[in-house]
Amino acid sequence: MVPLSFAGHALHPLRSGALWWPAQSALLVADLHLEKASHYAARGWMLPPFDSVATLRRLAADASATGASRIIALGDSFHDAGGPARLPAQAWALLAAMAARHSLMWVTGNHDPVLPPGLGASAAELRLGGVRLCHAPNPDDPGPQIAGHFHPKIAVETRGRRISRRCFVRGPARLLLPAYGALAGGLDARDPAIRTAVGRPATAHVPLADGALSVALAG
Repeated sequence: MVPLSFAGHALHPLRSGALWWPAQSALLVADLHLEKASHYAARGWMLPPFDSVATLRRLAADASATGASRIIALGDSFHDAGGPARLPAQAWALLAAMAARHSLMWVTGNHDPVLPPGLGASAAELRLGGVRLCHAPNPDDPGPQIAGHFHPKIAVETRGRRISRRCFVRGPARLLLPAYGALAGGLDARDPAIRTAVGRPATAHVPLADGALSVALAG
């Protein structure tokens, strides 16, 4: 893991899209979009119904590998308000196992403004180490914020080939996490919406198997 300095803290972006904060023993993720496949299936778009279990297995593996004492999800953990009711038993079992090992904290998002009981603590936002943790950046707060919502990704040329990867985007006082969900998709980090959200100058960070790639976002 290659550390990333933000607001005076050493943070570790993971290839999975999670952010490991060792000093707080916290694993941050955003935009799980659990039960996205079943949401689309109900509308005739037949996607493989394994996204929630795949996402939660990856989250459990990241939490175990880092030794995190708490897991903080930054909103849009479910793709829609009916997602928790459609969550399969295997996914609930994974959540229960994580809750037994870690403190689970859920920030609400625009897709899931109200979360059901039984998941753990939930709030509209949190504060940790002087940093606001929220789903979408708050434009009225000039202080440091870590958020999700935009699903940043970037395509770059490296070692003679072009790759597209989920990425972290850092601005002067904003750090955006990529979408963690298996089917969450992404928005180009150079998109004006992301540039406006993080401010300038901004850098996209792509964790790789043997290091990290940083790309300055011009403009």
